[in-house]
Amino acid sequence: MTNNPFKSPTRRGFLAGSAALLGVPAVAASEDQDTAEQAYDPLRPPPDPEPPVRHNISSFKTQQWQPYFSDLHNGAILVDTISRALHFWSEDQTIYKLYPCSVPLTDELTRRGRTKVVQKVVGPSWRPTPSMKKRNPEWPDYIPPGPDNPLGTHALYLSWQYYRIHGTHDTRKIGRRSSNGCIGLYNHHIEELFGLTKVGTQVLLI
Repeated sequence: MTNNPFKSPTRRGFLAGSAALLGVPAVAASEDQDTAEQAYDPLRPPPDPEPPVRHNISSFKTQQWQPYFSDLHNGAILVDTISRALHFWSEDQTIYKLYPCSVPLTDELTRRGRTKVVQKVVGPSWRPTPSMKKRNPEWPDYIPPGPDNPLGTHALYLSWQYYRIHGTHDTRKIGRRSSNGCIGLYNHHIEELFGLTKVGTQVLLI
């Protein structure tokens, strides 16, 4: 291609500006420290080298669906922003999944309540929201699908504008307050969840 957004001056300027941001520690010492973490730039490449972050999914508390949903029509997703875990139940109750996830950086960026899946996209593209672009005018206007895309390999679009459950190529984000509002999963987890959900799947963020 003659126009490659990853090699444009805008892209280089974006990455150069990103390098000036503080990195997030591998493990937050406390909740207070965690709230002080800086959000990752969506396109900032991981440092080299960096060991993988291990997460013990068995440390998360399993949940029952009944306290949160009146039924399981179309299946149900519960996102617990406190424990940073996503729960899924299939409509016929034969499948229950529990995934570690990333959550919004601050309470101001966190939206809670009921929504639903309205679109499923493999290889999503990414555009910064107007508020993101206002805060970061150097960010590119559009990033196509690929290894640098901040939405990872799959995305579930919610009925709330700009809100998604999606993958991420930056695995350091999982289990942390690191997003601008969306819920992030490991790519292999969002791929599995993508196959289990449908348009109309219920979603509740608490």
